[in-house]
Amino acid sequence: MKNLSENKVIKPGPIGIFDSGYGGLTVLNKIAKDLPEYSYVYLGDNARSPYGNRSFETVKNYTLQAVKELFELNCHLVILACNTASAKALRTIQQTYLPKIEPHKRVLGVLRPSTEVIGKYSHTRHIGILGTSGTVLSGSYEIEIKKFFPDCEVFQQACPMWVPLIENREHQTEGAKYFIKKYLDQLMERSGRIDTILLACTHYPLILDEIREYVGKDIQVIPQGEIVSLGLQDYLKRHPEMNALCLKTGERTYYTSDDTANFNAAAELFFGESLSSVHLPIGD
Repeated sequence: MKNLSENKVIKPGPIGIFDSGYGGLTVLNKIAKDLPEYSYVYLGDNARSPYGNRSFETVKNYTLQAVKELFELNCHLVILACNTASAKALRTIQQTYLPKIEPHKRVLGVLRPSTEVIGKYSHTRHIGILGTSGTVLSGSYEIEIKKFFPDCEVFQQACPMWVPLIENREHQTEGAKYFIKKYLDQLMERSGRIDTILLACTHYPLILDEIREYVGKDIQVIPQGEIVSLGLQDYLKRHPEMNALCLKTGERTYYTSDDTANFNAAAELFFGESLSSVHLPIGD
């Protein structure tokens, strides 16, 4: 495919999936099942994870460094499968960096496709958001949901203990149950009319059963993998020029900025199958 402005051939490349750690693997798992013919590169910035409690400026810089690495790996389309990165860095990358440096490339997030549809699930128009402290403090979900569904009330709850419990494989212990109940209690205290809860962190599907058991069958709990996958399929249909730049060999490659043995062992929990990663330092 030719970029006429540069008059050179651009070779198709894999779809890049970025997360600050392991959580984005739950998104990749769903996308790869729905679109198995595409090639994917996953990059986890495990050496600097978690992003949830870092400043806007730090998250922006870290995310931009990771996006540049994926561009170097010939990814023309990158998905930020990290809610904190999507909330704190995506807009700057899309509006400031890409037009000047990489105008033919695209970076998408998980926030927009989630907020575009979440209101359709709710009958009471009271929606709960569970996320990291960084995602909740950004206010991005409340702002974006109001744009698409102005009649919805949004109630957010930060769950700072959930990610470390999951990554340390402690999420099915009695201690984890205490923190799952604690944050869900705090959310439901904000409104007894919540009938839809969005898991605004890609780690949280690993405790989906526990969350659903606690809140009961009358409340829908929505993970992001399916939403993001459907959004990507729609995007590729609407943008055939970008679809043409996506390599379709079915290959998947995994990179981590930290120790590969640790990544491989933990990633199996999130992806559901064993994998082998390559070390890729970010920001060095």
